[in-house]
Amino acid sequence: MLKYAIRRILLMIPVIIGVSFLIYFVMDLAPGDVISVTAGDQNLTTEQVAELRASYGLDQSVFVRYFLYMKNFLRGDLGTSYITHKPVLQTFMEKFPATLMLTMASMIVAIIISIPLGIYSALNRGTYKDNAALILALLGQSIPGFWLGLMLIIVFSLNLHWLPSGGIGGIKNIILPALTIGTGLTAILARTTRSSMLDVLRQDYLQTARAKGVPEKKVILKHALRNALIPIITIAGGQFAYCLGGSVLTETVFAWPGVGRLIVDSLSSRDTVMVTGCIILKSTVIGFILLFVDLLYAVIDPRIKAQFAKGYKR
Repeated sequence: MLKYAIRRILLMIPVIIGVSFLIYFVMDLAPGDVISVTAGDQNLTTEQVAELRASYGLDQSVFVRYFLYMKNFLRGDLGTSYITHKPVLQTFMEKFPATLMLTMASMIVAIIISIPLGIYSALNRGTYKDNAALILALLGQSIPGFWLGLMLIIVFSLNLHWLPSGGIGGIKNIILPALTIGTGLTAILARTTRSSMLDVLRQDYLQTARAKGVPEKKVILKHALRNALIPIITIAGGQFAYCLGGSVLTETVFAWPGVGRLIVDSLSSRDTVMVTGCIILKSTVIGFILLFVDLLYAVIDPRIKAQFAKGYKR
């Protein structure tokens, strides 16, 4: 498995290069730059604007700037923000814990709802209970996240005054954004749990366990669910990575001080260095999460561990 992990880590290099260049190129195509955004109200002369652009290196082509950026990146320097003048890595590390906390809370919500819902649906296949469970799961996926977040704020914050409408603080602050993201993840995970459980429930060893007198609850939770976990973990790991990289709207709606909101603010101010650095770091974190999910298969299913070992002997 060590060789597999090293190979996966090496494959991240072209991904990081491609993502970073794409961000640099797209932001260069956008109208304006950080000078036009930050110095628009200062009544600067044309010469002063040109001097500022030269000081930031913006008078050079996008390819030259990208080459210089990657040259510094190889030295471990992700640059300094054009706006805050703070190192990108430091700013990212200050914001990342909030995004990680929100992602973990959202996944807990999704797992608590979707896995029992998927098991219940599989055990009642073809009945109205199965259809009702699937409709409930699909309803959560169909509702736009930003709209659901706003509705939760209106109901629980403005009208009932039970929960805060935004910001970071105690447990109450994370409930609404976690519900917003977790509800959207429920449908895919519930349907995956259902289909995986249906495949396992047809296996003969479950009938043998029942014939031996094993309680039905133990048959479902210990024997069936454990053997159905591989596709569930695959989807859950992908959703966890997606939440880390895609919770921008929710962080904006709830004024959550995470990396997603940082990227949105940096995009608005054309802070190319901050945006590129944050996306490189998020891509790296997501790559390691997906690698961890793949390695987790071997822990859950010894047959996969044997396949790893057999492949390396070859």
